[in-house]
Amino acid sequence: MIVAIDGPAGSGKSTTARRVAEKLGFLYLDTGAMYRAVALAFLREQRDPAAADALPPDFQLRLGHDEAGEMRVWIGDEDVSDAIRTAEMGHHASQVSALPWVREQMVALQRQIAQAWEAEGGGLVLDGRDIGTVVFPDAPVKVFMEADVRERARRRVRELEARGHAATVEETEAALAQRDHQDASRTVAPLRAAPDAVRLDTTHLSPEDQVDFVVRLVQERA
Repeated sequence: MIVAIDGPAGSGKSTTARRVAEKLGFLYLDTGAMYRAVALAFLREQRDPAAADALPPDFQLRLGHDEAGEMRVWIGDEDVSDAIRTAEMGHHASQVSALPWVREQMVALQRQIAQAWEAEGGGLVLDGRDIGTVVFPDAPVKVFMEADVRERARRRVRELEARGHAATVEETEAALAQRDHQDASRTVAPLRAAPDAVRLDTTHLSPEDQVDFVVRLVQERA
């Protein structure tokens, strides 16, 4: 079974997707991390991805999970899981994800991972911005999570501070609003809720409430 969770940054989709996967024994795939890794690769090479038509020749993306179930991301042999989680990388990832050739390659990889996992009889929880509309439009469970931008900014600041990055709510709110606009207005796979997605406003919900909601939805449709 495919569980597609979409929504803007800070809506709670990544935390919810990960915990839902843990509760159900499914595999969790953070698709946003894949775009962040691509952005990091280009940034390190000081290349403009908008002027390219292929990934850096030595770019090798690997995904895995640690003992706590957290998704880890490698470029080659380097674990970049923490390096890609800065506000700067979120901004660059939004730009990179708007490029058609990047999306084509990442979507193909996401589908490949899902098909391999489903072939083994496993379920998969993916979160992103176009999972229910583009990557898996036939997913039996689709959730579009949203929240007030100020609340999303507070959440993101807490996440950044936990990783040792300084940030203010005001600056983060402005950055999120800008990214919302970029993601929703891009030509390729814009951020939007699938027509058959269940919308969930998480502004006043705890992480536990969000997880319970999605788990119940999966169990109803299983």
